[in-house]
Amino acid sequence: MSRVCDLTGKKAMTGNNVSFSNKKNKRKFNANLLTKKFYIPEEDRWVTLKVAASTLKTINKKGISAVLKDAAANGYVVK
Repeated sequence: MSRVCDLTGKKAMTGNNVSFSNKKNKRKFNANLLTKKFYIPEEDRWVTLKVAASTLKTINKKGISAVLKDAAANGYVVK
């Protein structure tokens, strides 16, 4: 599977490793992804999502239902 957050669409960014001699080599900055199970009380079911750690903080703050609604509005989640 791809390394993309299911709710926010966060994915790997590219950049450079810069050595002491200022030589630049390409590298990837991967998103901090975790596979988590969430209970959705409105639908009375469990879902498994691959989410970024920053998205987990948002879920703890807003709740899974609100975050899923925002993700659907942005086109990241297909119901």
